Amino acid sequence: MHIAVFSQHHTNPDCPATSRHYALLAHIAQTHRVTLLTTPAWRGQQLTREFAWVPAGVEIREADIAYTNGMGPARRALAFARYAAWAVREGLRLDKPDVVWGISTPLTAAWAAARVAARRRVPWVFEVQDLWPAFPVAMGAVPTALARQQLFALEKRLYHSAQHVLPLSPDMTRYVTGLGVPAAKVTTVLNGTDLDLAARATPAAVAALRRAQGLAGKKVVLYAGTFGRANDIPTLVAAAEAQAAADPDAVWLFLGHGYYEPLVAAAAARWPGRIRLVGGQPRHAVFTWFALADVAVVSFLALPVLDANSPAKLYDALAVGTPVVVTNQGWTKTLVEAHGCGWYTPAGDAPRLVACLRGLLAQPAQLQAAGQRGRALARQAFDRRQLAAVVQRVLETAAG
Repeated sequence: MHIAVFSQHHTNPDCPATSRHYALLAHIAQTHRVTLLTTPAWRGQQLTREFAWVPAGVEIREADIAYTNGMGPARRALAFARYAAWAVREGLRLDKPDVVWGISTPLTAAWAAARVAARRRVPWVFEVQDLWPAFPVAMGAVPTALARQQLFALEKRLYHSAQHVLPLSPDMTRYVTGLGVPAAKVTTVLNGTDLDLAARATPAAVAALRRAQGLAGKKVVLYAGTFGRANDIPTLVAAAEAQAAADPDAVWLFLGHGYYEPLVAAAAARWPGRIRLVGGQPRHAVFTWFALADVAVVSFLALPVLDANSPAKLYDALAVGTPVVVTNQGWTKTLVEAHGCGWYTPAGDAPRLVACLRGLLAQPAQLQAAGQRGRALARQAFDRRQLAAVVQRVLETAAG
C-alpha cells in the first residue's frame, strides 16, 4: 500500500536528535511504498555522513522552510503555517495514498494530514509526540484566549477525525481518551530507542572515550538533550555547581545545545573540568556518552503537561545500562521506580537533586544493579524495530 507521511521535522542518525521516525520508516518501507512530506531544516545539522538522509525505499518531498529551536513564537508559528499550507498542496498532488500518517508536533502538521486525507477520501492516523496545544500554552507561547480556544478545539476535532491515534506515553493516552476518544482507537507506542545503535557502545568504545575525556576515576553525571526552556536547565546547573564545590571527583557532562547553552557554558568556565559543555553529538554516537556516565538526569519543569512526555534520553540511557534520575511526577517516575532502574527528585529542587546524586554515586554497586535492570527493560519494551511493527499494523488496519 501507499503511505503518505506528514512530518515537518525529519532527522537522520547523523543529526544530534532522536531520529525516531528514521527507524520506523526504514522498517515500514521494506514492505510498503512510503512518501515523506517534510522540510530540510535539519540537513545542515548533520555532524557526520554515515547514513542516507532517508531510509532505503522512502520517497521524499521537501519544502524549503527554515526552522530552528532558537526561533521565537512568531517565527515558529509562521514556519508551522508555511509547512501546513505546502503539505496540503503537495499532498493533493501525490499518487493517491491508501492511508495518511500525520505526526505532531506541531499540531499544524497533523491538520495538514487530516485535510489531505479528507480531500483524498482515505483514512488517516494521528501520531501524538507531544501534547499540543497544551505544551505551548503552558509555556506561554499562545498569548490570547481566542487562539488557545481555537487550538484546543482543533486538537479535539483531529483526535476524533483520525482513524487511529498513536500517543507516545501512557499519560498521553489517558489525556486523549479523556477527551472522549474511544480507547479502541488509541494505541500507546512509546518513543523507544535504537538498540542496534546502542550496541555500538562497547566496553572498548566507552574506555576509549573515557581516556580521551580524561575521566579516569571520575564519577560522571550526564544530561543529554535539548537545553530548552522546558528542561529545567537552571536547576541542573545549580546542582552541578553545588556538586563541583563539594566533590572534586564528580563531573557533570552537558551534552546538547539550545536556549540555555550560554548558562551552561558560563558554569563550565567557572568550574573547568568538573562541569563540561560537550555540545551536540550525532545520534549514532550518543550511546557511548550515555554508557560512560554513572547516572543520567532526565529533567523537565514542574508542569503537568510535561509529566506526559516520552523523552528519548530516558530510553537511551537505559538501553546501555545507565540508570536515571527523573524529575517528572508522571508515568516516567512510576516506570523507573516499578522496575528499579531509576529514582525521582522533584523538579526545581537543586539541593534534593544533589543529595540524591551524592548518595547514589557513593554506592556504585546499587547503580550497576539498577542499570542492568534498565537494560533488560529496554530490550523487552523499548526496541524501535518492534515498535515499528506495531505502527505498521496500525497503518495497515486503518487502510483496511
